[in-house]
Order: sequence, then structure tokens, then C-alpha cells
Amino acid sequence: MTAAQRRAQLLDVSRRLFAEKGFDGTSVEEIAARAEVSKPVVYEHFGGKEGVYAVVVDREISALTAALTGALEAGGRPQVLVERTTLALLAYIEQSEDGFRILVRDSPVAQATGTFSSLIGDVATQVEHLLAAQFRRQGLDPRTAPMYSQMLVGMVALTGQWWLDARRPGKAEVAAHLVNLAWNGLSGLERRPTLNDPA
Repeated sequence: MTAAQRRAQLLDVSRRLFAEKGFDGTSVEEIAARAEVSKPVVYEHFGGKEGVYAVVVDREISALTAALTGALEAGGRPQVLVERTTLALLAYIEQSEDGFRILVRDSPVAQATGTFSSLIGDVATQVEHLLAAQFRRQGLDPRTAPMYSQMLVGMVALTGQWWLDARRPGKAEVAAHLVNLAWNGLSGLERRPTLNDPA
């Protein structure tokens, strides 16, 4: 096995363990045993558990950032952007369950940047500009957009955490209900919401 292949194997093994047991519950010994290598091999590639964890988290943050940013940058009406971004998060959860479990779990090496909460904050900042423009068109105070963007993105993020284990209803239906609440409010909820842009 080449050094690059060994590194990739150690990352795959570590990712599964961190998802199953968390940072504290995973040891270098366990990573090495699952990969069928000695502990020094793990240290050689990553310097220890913190190093491998940092690489795993960085990869997951990059993948989720790309998905969410792509959805936001696709353009379209604000309601469609909310739909796409919600679907992008749910699709990431569906395709990368282990990665999402790692991102939403607290760990002692979590920083103010490069974490799920910092990523959600970045997305909220992007959404803030969209909301401010929408508020101006509707004669609402655009200075409240930062607060509303935190509410909207927080609602989607927490629902994503719930859906990670629930998995029912399907992601399109969950997204439709999220957008229904965000767009119509409690007093205007539709009985059977659907997405405008199911793709």
C-alpha cells in the first residue's frame, strides 16, 4: 500500500470511528487496530488523534460548504433559494451520514472556525443579504435581516440534525415543510406543501 493509500485508509477508518464514538471515545490504538497497522503509523501520518480528526472535519466542512454555497449561488427567486439550500443540506446528510454526525458533535478540538456552527454562521451571513433585499421590496426594515437569517438557517440546521436519525418523511417532503413554515408562517401554513423546484 502506498503512503497516499494508507493515509486515505486511516482517514476512512477514523471517520467511521469518530462518527460512532465521538472524539473522546476514539483512541489512536483503536484507529490503528481497525486499520490493521501499528500506532506509530497513525502518528507518522497525522501526529496523533487530533491531527486525523482535524483532517476529517476539514474535509466534511469543505464538502458541506461547497454544497450549500452552490445552492445559494445558483440564483433564482428567494423561495427557490431556500428550497435548494435546504435540499442541499439534507442531501449532504443523506450521502454523508458519518460526516454530518462528526460535524454536529462537540469535541475538545472544535474551534470557533472550521466547525458546523461556524459554517452555519457563514451561510446565515449569505442569506442575510438575500433577506435584506426581499425585505426592502416588501417595505420591511432590512436592518432586521441578520436576525431573521439566523432564525431561518438555525431552523434548517436543527431540522437537519433531527432528520439525521428520523429519516422520515423523505428529504423533499421535509424541505417542503421547512419552506412552508419559513415562507408562509404558522398562520399561513399549507396543508400539503410542495417544492417549487424539486430538482
